[in-house]
Order: sequence, then C-alpha cells, then structure tokens
Amino acid sequence: MATNLQTPAPYHNNFLREVEERVEEGEWVKMCMQCGVCAGSCPFGPHWEHSPQKIFMMIRAGKREEVLTSDAMWMCTSCYNCVVRCPRQLPITHIMHGLASYAHRLGLVPKGQPTHEFATMFWNNLAKKGRVNELKLTLALYFKDGLVAGIKTVVLAKRLNPMEIFGGHAIKDLKGFQAIIAKAREIEDKKQGLTG
Repeated sequence: MATNLQTPAPYHNNFLREVEERVEEGEWVKMCMQCGVCAGSCPFGPHWEHSPQKIFMMIRAGKREEVLTSDAMWMCTSCYNCVVRCPRQLPITHIMHGLASYAHRLGLVPKGQPTHEFATMFWNNLAKKGRVNELKLTLALYFKDGLVAGIKTVVLAKRLNPMEIFGGHAIKDLKGFQAIIAKAREIEDKKQGLTG
C-alpha cells in the first residue's frame, strides 16, 4: 500500500513576529498556555467575541485580519483581573490595548466601534488645550449620531454646564504640551517603522 506522505512545510508565522515587534508586550503572546483563566476572570467574559486566550491562539495561527478587525481587544476595561490571575503572569491587559492601538494605526478598527470612537474624541479634546473640556467631550458624544438623537440625550441627561460651552481653558504651556505630543508620535511612528 503506497502512501503519499509529504514533508511538512516549515512553520513560519509572520503575524506572530509582527505582533512581537509592533504591539506593546507582544513578545509575551507565545507564552500563553491556553488555560482560559483570563476569560473566566473577565467581567465581560461571556460577551467577548474572542477571549484573550483565543486572540493569542489566533495570533499564533497567523489569523492577522481576524484578530486586527475583531472587537475583542476593544472590550478590555483595564480591570487587570486577567493579569492578577494568569498563572504565567502575562501582561494581558497591555497586550489587548497594544493590539487595539496597532489596529487603529493600521486603520483596521471595526466601523462604529464605540470604545474607539470615545477614545478618539477624548484624545482630540485633550490634545487641543492640554486638558479635557468635559462639556465639549460630552456634547461630541451626545451629538455623534445627529442633532435629534443628541437633543434627546441632552434632555434626558440634564447635566450640562452652559459656562463651559464656549471654551474651557488651556494649560499654561500649551505649545510645550503640543511639542511633547508631536515627539511622542514621532517616536511611536519610528518604533512602528512608519517613518524612515
């Protein structure tokens, strides 16, 4: 009886290497032993599209698009239950946030992802004057789905302070703060290989 056995191709996982090089704490992904404690410890465990352990398995399986377009890493609320209980003490929270940040940089965030929308609004608000204008942030959140939806939300909330509508105040050294942000972006882009 003749068998048609082929020599298995060498295992190459470019996505795992990419995560190790470009995602915060990504070098720890290969250390996950797939015990599931992270998923069992997470308050959102039953609601994950893919738990951290599954995300790590998918990374090791080379499922780049599935991982980077998933809602999973955007579910993390930084409670650190997974980190505290992980038998290998993996920095799971940092990895999940790192994956979310990497997906953002690559433009692969699922459309309408609420955590990403809020984070972007928050950052843009903060970057303008060095501190968050809570009213402007709140109004941006209320009216992101249109005028009518925003009015309904404002009427229901009844928590707006009209004194902050026209400005809010900046930090003392706004120019210095913006230089810090620009330098941080330059360092991050260089780290990610996005600039020469």
